Amino acid sequence: MQTPKIFESEYRFCLILWENEPVSSRVLSDLCKEKLGWSKTTTYTVIKRLSDRGVVKNENTIVTSLVSKDEAQKAEIDELVEKKFEGSLPAFIAAFAKSKKLSQEDIDEIRRIIDK
Repeated sequence: MQTPKIFESEYRFCLILWENEPVSSRVLSDLCKEKLGWSKTTTYTVIKRLSDRGVVKNENTIVTSLVSKDEAQKAEIDELVEKKFEGSLPAFIAAFAKSKKLSQEDIDEIRRIIDK
């Protein structure tokens, strides 16, 4: 099953949800007001939209995620590699490595991941 698309503002909402779930929609609304400056109506609209797309579940006013942070990040990277690098993971990694100074620790961690 393909991970549903999560747009940027929705992702910021999901970060709050992942950190606090399971959480009541009222508490989630308060958190979104504090951290994102959203009104209650905006938060409830996003909950409904993400619920309709299968990203979250809102059952008896308790909101939980159906898509994990790892799944959302993987889907975003997959889309980026496909769209911008014609599906070539080596081209993506080369572009990333050229644009960011990697520490020896970063390099060692990347090697460990590849060796797995």
